[in-house]
Amino acid sequence: MQIVWFKRDLRVTDHRALAMAAEVGPVLPLYIVEPELWRQPDASYRQWAFVAETLSELRVDLARIGQPLVIRSGTAIDVLTELKKRLGSIALWSHEETGNGWTYQRDLMVAAWCRDQGVPWREVQNHGVWRRLKSRNGWSAQWDALMKRSVSSVPRLAPIDLDVGGVPSASDLGFEDDRCTERQVGGRRAGIERLDSFLNQRGEFYQSAMSSPVEGATACSRLSPYLAWGALSIREVTQATQARRRALPPMAKEWRKSLRSFSGRLHWHCHFIQKLEDEPSIEVENLHRLYDGLRPQTPDATLLAAWTRGETGYPFLDACMRSLRACGWLNFRMRAMVMAAASYHLWLDWRAPGLHLARMFTDYEPGIHWSQVQMQSGTTGINAVRIYNPVKQGYDQDPKGVFIRKWLPELAMLPDTYIHEPWKADNAAKVIGGRYPVRVFDHLLAAKAAREKVWSVRKGRPFREQAQAIVTKHASRKSTRRTLKKTAKAPDTRQLNLPFGDQS
Repeated sequence: MQIVWFKRDLRVTDHRALAMAAEVGPVLPLYIVEPELWRQPDASYRQWAFVAETLSELRVDLARIGQPLVIRSGTAIDVLTELKKRLGSIALWSHEETGNGWTYQRDLMVAAWCRDQGVPWREVQNHGVWRRLKSRNGWSAQWDALMKRSVSSVPRLAPIDLDVGGVPSASDLGFEDDRCTERQVGGRRAGIERLDSFLNQRGEFYQSAMSSPVEGATACSRLSPYLAWGALSIREVTQATQARRRALPPMAKEWRKSLRSFSGRLHWHCHFIQKLEDEPSIEVENLHRLYDGLRPQTPDATLLAAWTRGETGYPFLDACMRSLRACGWLNFRMRAMVMAAASYHLWLDWRAPGLHLARMFTDYEPGIHWSQVQMQSGTTGINAVRIYNPVKQGYDQDPKGVFIRKWLPELAMLPDTYIHEPWKADNAAKVIGGRYPVRVFDHLLAAKAAREKVWSVRKGRPFREQAQAIVTKHASRKSTRRTLKKTAKAPDTRQLNLPFGDQS
């Protein structure tokens, strides 16, 4: 019996492990609900709700090709042990997973169990991410070649006489409703609709509108949760995008610019996951170790709470945090800004804010998330230090205050002139300190102090040597070649300061 273990690959189309297993023998499609995984500090109700919807649809899709999805709850080893007793000789198939530290350790234990039990386990490449990668040289060409391969066909399966089990509720896993009232709906069909509407209707002004919190909600692809949980494969999205680009008429200039930009972000999706695959410690440790101890390890609870609740006294920043709580999504510019505010203005170590954002993002992808959290916190040692001004970002991205007014109704009595800086309004005393909080930091003074502290670490040969090693291991080759020429300076990798790649 070929057991296909579904993880973050909840689809039947372009599922190479499923297609390959079906060529060998009868297939049992399996999803293991692991309660301990869902108790990890980066997991949330909204994520499970999205996954549960996707699992229900996956079960239907698998039933149509012969065998519904079998769902079991418990540890992976306990579930596999029980199935082996029931089924006899088994083989295990899955896609390679680049997940958090918990899943990494779990896979090590499953691999040891398979060796002890004589169960072959074949892990098949899922994204454009390579295990045991020796060098980034040629990575982009490898990625392009992988994306051009034919989408794996959907096999036919033989029915198996086995109880399929049920999808647990969120309460079964100990979750309480986190009030993500505007969350995207899970399931492959919703993902296909998002892909089709983006490529044919919504995406024309993607490049110019994606930074706006208002326009970006529509102009961005909104595919990220479907990619993060595998309802869609990165290959089928890439191929659909390339096909659309080829079909565009010559006069479709805006479409061409937007889809070219979007294609670049599909590369970034795997580029960042590759970082975590190559160095799992970036989930918990500074990539550049000379930043160890720069910020207090224990976060200021009052400041952290103000940031998480959207009560810092900075309207645009607070609107982003409240929008995230309700929607489970932000565009890339806003993700970078809220993380930078936590790291620089509030001077919080990135781990606690990073975990909060992980829970809030329905599209949480560990490889992209932790690479970007460190990038926006200035601890990679190779990226430009970008301290987003939360007031300026408001003026730039929400000039009329439309986004702010939607999420901060307590500012309704403020005139438009002061919606970004309410402390300057003539009626400020009627709003600030009562309906709306007093600022918990001074954005100009805090940015200046943070910049001085971060740059003080970047001086000297030890910093440059370690930064150079990081560039060699993790950076794109174009940027690496440029950096290697600058031997007298710390790496100039401003072009590497990319946004949250999967979140476009």
